[in-house]
Amino acid sequence: MLSRFVLAVLLTLVGLSPALAGADDIAATARGVVRVVTIAMVDDQVAGFGHGSGFAVAPNRIVTNAHVVELAERYPDNVVIGVVPSEGSKSYQGRVIAYDARRDLALIEVSEAKLPPVALFTGPVTEGDQVIALGYPGNVDLATAQSAADYIRPLSPVRSQGVASGRRALTGIEVLLHTASIARGNSGGPLLDPCGRVIGVNSALTRADDGDSTFGFAIADTELMAFLREAKQPYASVGVPCTSIEERLREDSAADARAIADAAAAKREAANVAALRREEALNAAREQAERLRENVMAVAALLLVGGALAVGAAGLLESRGSRRAAIWTVSAGGAAIVAAVVVFLLRPSAEIQLPRETLATAMGATPSGVGAPGTAIGPMICTLIPDRSRITVSSTAEARLDWGANGCADGRVQYLEGEGGWQRIIVPEEEPTVTVARFDPVTRTYTQTRYMLPAATMDAIRKLHQPSTPTACVKTDKALQNLEGEQAQIRQQLPPLPNEKLVYSCRSGR
Repeated sequence: MLSRFVLAVLLTLVGLSPALAGADDIAATARGVVRVVTIAMVDDQVAGFGHGSGFAVAPNRIVTNAHVVELAERYPDNVVIGVVPSEGSKSYQGRVIAYDARRDLALIEVSEAKLPPVALFTGPVTEGDQVIALGYPGNVDLATAQSAADYIRPLSPVRSQGVASGRRALTGIEVLLHTASIARGNSGGPLLDPCGRVIGVNSALTRADDGDSTFGFAIADTELMAFLREAKQPYASVGVPCTSIEERLREDSAADARAIADAAAAKREAANVAALRREEALNAAREQAERLRENVMAVAALLLVGGALAVGAAGLLESRGSRRAAIWTVSAGGAAIVAAVVVFLLRPSAEIQLPRETLATAMGATPSGVGAPGTAIGPMICTLIPDRSRITVSSTAEARLDWGANGCADGRVQYLEGEGGWQRIIVPEEEPTVTVARFDPVTRTYTQTRYMLPAATMDAIRKLHQPSTPTACVKTDKALQNLEGEQAQIRQQLPPLPNEKLVYSCRSGR
């Protein structure tokens, strides 16, 4: 069809790369916000052109308003849907896979796209809370667009800020009333909390007649989650309240200092207890050895006295003419005297040397010296500490870490030893997020500091990987030096502040 040809031509146009955004929460969510374009064709002529906004709930699934794609739902053979990401140089063709006119929500599938999904906030939204709208308002497009091609050129969405003004019912559907500025074209775009989590889908606005203020309506989170469940579409959700990253880093720095101090105090206390147990074990061993020494010397004395008596008795027998008996008696006496000398010479020493196994048991430690630098711990289950974490979109589920010798994690990821534990910057090939992971074997605290970066920044960081850099755990100094050099270059590309900090407490287990 000509309509598909027109869209194909438009989607092949390459736009300019968007300006690099900082690693703030709204910019992180903006990576998953898209423009939704519809082109209607009648008799090989363009009969209509419309656009709205949307956001990814999966790498290839987009939520938007039903009214944005209504024509495509009604006339699938004559209306083509284009999905234009907020960054990169490519746009995609999509199709409606779920449609709910009553809730004014639709789900679009894009087979080739790999967009960063956003997360839904499941906590309470109260009146006066700050909210942010992201999308592509038509009045901005009218003021800046030069041609139809500008509508399919990747461009960062427009953000506006306001406050939540309460919940209302609109045609039987729960909506959030808010004061963030939106316009035609924002339809289908997300309404966010300050941490970038979706709390609603912008759908309509009040008219500003006679100088009246305008208000925006967003399909409420409850309606959105119900729609996604009915469409059997999984989605990420977070219920942790929003806190600033500056506040979290400041508080967690103090918490880290307390944890290190507590660990040091516990180590000193353990050393004192170990020394006390060692002394108790030595005293007990000395008492046991002394009793054994005394018993052995008593046996030697008894043998000596018995031998002497036997020699005396032999003389008496000899004087009475019992020579044969005298010989046997003096022989037995001599043997007893020799035995007494041998037993005396072989008596236990006064010096006590406890076996290592005995000392380790007495001190409540293992002979292998668990806890020494570079020592393996093995598989661990790590549980999130909410009070020390700052989460915007990541899962709060337990993490697993298999800590091997010399900083080798999970048998394949080499960490570098540094202040406060072992660290590694992890750059995945697909996910547009850089994670600085740290593990402290002393406190068994595992930390993930996450930077959600624009595509251009991620591409630049991935290019820093050198062929000589090891891809698994290393065993040579040269390989470690190569890894250290690459990690230092990556760190220079990271923003001053991350988006998230996830702190886990780890325990042994499988």
